Amino acid sequence: LSVTSVEDPVIMSKIRQNLREKHARHIADLRAYYDSEIQSLKQQLEASHKNTSSEDLKKINQNLADRDFCNLYFLNRCDQLDAALNEASARIKALENKNNMLEKQVADWRERFYAVSNTSKVLQERIEEMRTNNKEKDNTISRLKSRLKDLEEAFEKAYKLSDNKNTRLKEENKMFQNLLGEYESLGKEHERVKDTLNATENKLLDANTQISDLKR
Repeated sequence: LSVTSVEDPVIMSKIRQNLREKHARHIADLRAYYDSEIQSLKQQLEASHKNTSSEDLKKINQNLADRDFCNLYFLNRCDQLDAALNEASARIKALENKNNMLEKQVADWRERFYAVSNTSKVLQERIEEMRTNNKEKDNTISRLKSRLKDLEEAFEKAYKLSDNKNTRLKEENKMFQNLLGEYESLGKEHERVKDTLNATENKLLDANTQISDLKR
């Protein structure tokens, strides 16, 4: 039998049932055989008791002794078969217990695998969402850069046209400073989003690694 067949509880149950049935039939056949032999010997002894010589009686006694020896041998053999059957039953029980333990372990690993898979799916969705937001912020930063460039060009033109328009220059400088502050704020937010995205990607990588380990 292969190792897989031996560890299969259904196959081992059938093997154990077959062994028990064969052992029971073997014992019953032996008992019937020896009962028949004893009965036949008794009948022969009764029939020949009156006209049997002492020499014949010795031969009969010797035959009976030999048969008793055979009976003892077969009884010892039956005991050995019982011991072997008990040992096989103990081995089958141990294999069944091991199989139950492995089934529980497989169920536990399956639950852990599903949990990690769900976590990985959630992290993947969060990463996609953060990538979308990051793309939108990149577009906003690009638009702000374009506006900043336009304002710089307008500021240079206004500065060249007239040095006496201080009020207008102050207003434009104020607008420029506000826009620059907004640009710096968005740049910081952009960096923070990038850091968060990197951390989330690392978590996803760890989850995928754990999923690979669980699959193995």
